[in-house]
Amino acid sequence: MTGPRASLELTGQPLGFAELAEIGAGRLQPVASPAGMARVELARGVLEDAIGRGVPVYGATTGVGAMKDVAWSPDELDAFNLGLVRAHHFGTGSPFPCSVVRNAMAIRVNTALTGYVGCTPELVQAYLDLLNADVIPVVRRTGSIGCADIGLMGQIGAVLTGVGEARYRGERMSAEQAFARAGLAPMRMAPRDSLASLSVNSVSFAAAAEATRNAAGAIRLMLATALMTGGALGASRDPWSAVVHVGTPREALIGAWLCRAAEDWNWPVATHIQDPLSLRMIAQVFGAVFESLLTTGHKILAATGRSDDNPVVVDGRVLTSGGSLPLDVTILLEAAAICMAHAARNSFNRCVLLGNGQRRGLPVNLVPEGRIATGFGPIIKLAGEIFSRVLSMSNPVSAQSLVVAGGMEDEAAFLPLVIERFDRQMEAVKRLAALEALLAAQAIDILGDEPGGVPKMLYDIVRKHAAFYTVDRPLSAEVEAIEEELSSEAVIGEIAAQVPIASIDDFFAFGPRARLQSGQALEAIHSNRQAGSRNHG
Repeated sequence: MTGPRASLELTGQPLGFAELAEIGAGRLQPVASPAGMARVELARGVLEDAIGRGVPVYGATTGVGAMKDVAWSPDELDAFNLGLVRAHHFGTGSPFPCSVVRNAMAIRVNTALTGYVGCTPELVQAYLDLLNADVIPVVRRTGSIGCADIGLMGQIGAVLTGVGEARYRGERMSAEQAFARAGLAPMRMAPRDSLASLSVNSVSFAAAAEATRNAAGAIRLMLATALMTGGALGASRDPWSAVVHVGTPREALIGAWLCRAAEDWNWPVATHIQDPLSLRMIAQVFGAVFESLLTTGHKILAATGRSDDNPVVVDGRVLTSGGSLPLDVTILLEAAAICMAHAARNSFNRCVLLGNGQRRGLPVNLVPEGRIATGFGPIIKLAGEIFSRVLSMSNPVSAQSLVVAGGMEDEAAFLPLVIERFDRQMEAVKRLAALEALLAAQAIDILGDEPGGVPKMLYDIVRKHAAFYTVDRPLSAEVEAIEEELSSEAVIGEIAAQVPIASIDDFFAFGPRARLQSGQALEAIHSNRQAGSRNHG
């Protein structure tokens, strides 16, 4: 980012999705609040006093893990702290997007501002300097078992010392080159700074936040394609009206949205009083999915304002902590993964209904009358394959056993792996929604329906990329183009703008708020934070 940016003061309080979206995109520059920095300095004083009195401080004057009983002399501390952070630059694989890394650094700063960490103020400022200069470390995503992101955070920490790789204004290069271009100097890691830059889950929390927001957007899209299919199949809207009165609060919310969003369409006459469950229970399925995503989202955001360090500074003492196990976030994210499978199954079932020739006289495989074609039979098989992919990634992994570091580390949440699988689910759900929209558009054209509102917007996007199907043709590129536009931030925002679901759209920062310019966005963000504090305590 090269232009001027609005600043966002970090205070140690939890961040919101709107803030993370703006920071991740590089549109907001985080700064530390004076009160937060005062807490950092106070905690640092406690830690330095302990070191001065000869108290062993884990990871500051001693080794870590299996080497916890190795004590370092004052003359050895500089070499140890530099080596510690560089030794943990061992991640491999494809890198996280810059948005995740920006947010990871902001979360590390924010949790340090709680005053429980004991790092130096210089470490906090070093993260902020990287963000301000747009020097974004390259963080390869394989390297954490989910009990402190040591192999992930280590890649950021190593860049702070001038080694590793970074992107400077979008260009990937060595950290040394990036520092030279940005006019930065490598940091000297003081005792405790090295471990404070390693032994937290900031990368995972940043990645989990982005994945959860993206998943909510994918489900928001799939809810709209479900409505589009419901109209094409002539589904009865009575169950959606009924759930507003007898369903759970979240089911009622979704039922009300379906009814409101259908008002702009001269809804086709229902063909059955008792529709298939995949149509009747859209509100129940999506209500449960959004409930899970909201719960997960709240837990992730809470983690952005909580120190998960080891050790921590509490009541004037340096204490060993077990806060680095992010099991609560992991388990909730695994539950959300199960919910994604339910949403995918619901969509796949509707795809089958569109193509099986049982509703409103629609032809098998949606082949128009008199045409010689295979039609959409193969596409429906693809929908089944995609559903199977989503389902295969819903099995939990967090309870698996793993013992490392001489038996000192025998609990792991596998949060990065859970996030990676959740990301893949989300990508599959977006493609499944695109397939459903393509099939529904074909059915709408065969029947001569004229949708309105959100379904009309989706229909127009489908037809922008794929013509009415009369002769067999390759569909791969068309499906990908439909998916890319339908799942874009702009389209998700337009769905939210046309028929909002305030408690979902505001929380995940969908709709017009998400497209505000930075200055306006900051004002909206502060308003949301205050409202969130009142509503969610």
